[in-house]
Formats: sequence, structure tokens, C-alpha cells
Amino acid sequence: MKIGPRLRLMTAGAATLAVIGPLAWFWQASLLPPTYSVHDHGHGYGHGSHQGGRDLTSLIADPSREADVEMTLTARQERFRLASGRRIDGYTLNGRSPGPQITAVVGQLVQVTLVNASVPDGITLHWHGIDVPAAMDGVAGVTQDAVAPGRSFTYRFVADRAGTFWYHSHQMSHEQVIGGLLGAVVVRPERQSEAIDVTALTHLYQGVRTINGSDTDLAVPALPGAAVRVRVVNTDNGPIPMWVTGTLDTAPRLVAVDGTDLNAPGPVERAAILVTSGARADVEVRMPADGSPVRVQIGGPLSVVLGSGTLPPSRRPAATLDLLTYGTPAARPLADARPDRSFRYEIGRRPGFLDGVPGLFWTVNGRLYPDVPVFTVAEGDVVRMTIANTSGEVHPMHLHGHRVLVLSRDGVPATGSPWWTDSLNVEDGESYEVAFRAGNPGVWVDHCHNLPHAREGLMVHLMYEGVTTPFLVGGPAGNSRE
Repeated sequence: MKIGPRLRLMTAGAATLAVIGPLAWFWQASLLPPTYSVHDHGHGYGHGSHQGGRDLTSLIADPSREADVEMTLTARQERFRLASGRRIDGYTLNGRSPGPQITAVVGQLVQVTLVNASVPDGITLHWHGIDVPAAMDGVAGVTQDAVAPGRSFTYRFVADRAGTFWYHSHQMSHEQVIGGLLGAVVVRPERQSEAIDVTALTHLYQGVRTINGSDTDLAVPALPGAAVRVRVVNTDNGPIPMWVTGTLDTAPRLVAVDGTDLNAPGPVERAAILVTSGARADVEVRMPADGSPVRVQIGGPLSVVLGSGTLPPSRRPAATLDLLTYGTPAARPLADARPDRSFRYEIGRRPGFLDGVPGLFWTVNGRLYPDVPVFTVAEGDVVRMTIANTSGEVHPMHLHGHRVLVLSRDGVPATGSPWWTDSLNVEDGESYEVAFRAGNPGVWVDHCHNLPHAREGLMVHLMYEGVTTPFLVGGPAGNSRE
């Protein structure tokens, strides 16, 4: 029997609908409303227990306390020059990028007033690695509204832990951070070290690697026998290696990771140190007695050169330091504590729609944003989290407001110094178990610090029971989805 033209047309139409119909449904389901609360999305792990209780805006430092360190940062969108004279189209803070370093002594109250002179999409400041009160975390649409042109916002927090940190915009961060809205924060201990202290903030401006905004080596005078602490801050979207070359009387030591000192760290010999996106690594070098220079290479030939004289760059060592075994073991009560909550954060990738846009997007526990987990905790909980990556790419994972203790990697327990981190490099195929205590109430983001990845859906929220936020993504403030 012959099939007539009408039947062929109907059959083709049915086949088309069978394909397009589900795609249209998935497209429609992926659309985000123009304005929404982060409480409205996500699933599982106690989600939905956030009604009533404390408004996040009440979680601030003592308002009656006077500031010990005060600074105003004025943000602009403009063309500026690197030290070499190269012109960059981007953003500045107080007319420069990186912005001014903020330096405090542990225990001091820091007050920073952010003024938006001309950043059209608005701006915030996030204090990366500093466990600030929730209302000061600087995430547009979660902890505050983006600061519009002509407006200002004042951040106040106590620098309660010595270490190396940094600040950056968390509004349109995938554009504004790479464009230059960032700077270093150094919190020194009450008892100052005699070591020469050097900050080396590395950043790529339009493909040009810089240290502290210069695309030339950073020269630091240092006498023979002097101790030098070099604080490396990686503000880029991917991990970078660093290594030390020179004729040394003693090999360098990695003395701190992400603002936390390591316990009795030993010499790092013939190995590179991997500094992932957002992370910090403090290296201590003892200058050679013979007066020869030392080169701390960061991501390639660009270096911090200590002392006088010339020393050519060297190749990256074949080995990479393993923080799972580096340093001397010490008590880790959190590792032995029975967890009150246990979560899984499984990172994958699959085709789909994100806010109506088709593509290959990141997934969390098999789901696309915004249908991703919400991790809910109660204040005081001991929390364990397994972070597993099968996505095909490396992800530097950053939990706001908390440090995590690394317990194991791929089932192998950590045996070196207690390894506390806020920016964890998770390679494809790796799985980490980490722990933290829920001691900082709020609504916090936990995301990949390759910032385009966060924009593409690799982000969840950690919420405390009984804490709510009045801020909305989108809306009149134009808070970006990150």
C-alpha cells in the first residue's frame, strides 16, 4: 500500500514533534525568572528549612567598635597602563590595578568603603579566604546588592587570622576580576617576623602575565643570610606552578597555604608548588651566604628576584610537591570528630540548557543549575564533604566563609601537616574528602574559582538553618547570577 503525501507529512510532523517537543520543554524549564531568591532553587540536604529566624544583614561586626584600618577604594572602568607602558582596557581601584594592598595586624577591625565611580554593571568586593560575617561577604544577590555607579558600600570585619588573602569583585566576576578589580590583603601576626616580607600577586591582563601589575621581574633587595617570605597570590582562572632556583644554603620551605601556616614544613627540593586559582602559597627562602641571588619563578620565567646579581630562569622541576604528605603531622580533632552532616559534591558535564542557552554545561550530582543541591547545616555542625570530579577538566573549588581540612584524596589519608584550604585544586578523576565546622552563620556560595565555570553553573549554596537573605538575583540592582 502506498503512503500518500498527507500521511507522509503527518508522519514527518509527528517525528519532528517527538524531537522538538522534549527540547522545547527542557528549554522552557531551564529559563530563570528575571528576579529570584537563591532560596527558591535547589534541592535536597535539608533545603526548605530556612523560613523565619535571622536576616543575613544582621550578621555584621560590632557596629560600635572603631576601625583600626580604614581605606576607601574607588572603582572605575577605564584604560590604564602596566609598568611596561602597555595599555589595558579594564577596571581600576584608586586609579590602579591591582588595587592597593590592605595590610592589618591580626585582631584589628578593617573598614573599607567601596565607591563605584564608573563601573556600569555595578560592583561588590569579596574577601577571599577571610571568614568575614555573612553580610560582608560581597556576593551580589546573596549577601548584598551590587553597588551601582555613584553609590558606595562599607565593609567591616575583624581580621581574626594572620595570613595571605585577597579581595575581588563578585558581581560579573568572570569579566570584572580578569579586567582588574582585585587586590591583596595581608594580615600580619601580632609578633612580627624578622623575615623580609614580599607580596607577589600574579594576574593575566589580556594574556600578559604580571606580578603586582608589572610584566617584568620584581626585584627585591636581600642581604646574604636574610630570610625572605614571598606571598604568592594566584588571581587567574587556572592553576600555576611556582619554583625556586638559585644556589641555596638551605632549600626553600612552603610555610603557609591559603592563609594558614603549615606545621614544621620541611625543605622543598627539586619540586614545583602548584598554586590553584584563588589560592595563596607563602614560601620562605634563606638567602645564600655567598651573596648570590635567588629566583622565585611564578608560572614561567616571570619571577621575584631576591638579592643582587643575575640568575637566568630555569625549567620547571619534573616533580610537584604533594601537600597530602608534606610537613609534620599534628593533632586534627576535626578529622576524628563524628560528622553531623555528610554531603557529596560530584562534578560532571553534559549537554543541556542553562537559562535558555544550549550548550555543554557543568553538573553537580548529575543536575544542571539551578536544579543543584543546597547544603543545609546548623551552627556548630561538623560537616564532611566528598568532592569528586569526572568532568574532564580541573576545578579549583572555593567555599566562602569557611576553611576546610583535607582528610583524603582518592581514598588515601592525609599524613603530612594539617592541610587547611579554601581553594582546593580538584583534577579530573580525583576525589577529595574534606571537613569543616559550621561556625559562621549565613548563606554562602561554594563554587569553582575558574570564574567562567561558576557562570556556567558550577556553583551551589551552603545555607544555615534559620538564616535568610533579602537580596535577589536580577531585579532593580542588576545582581548577576554567579
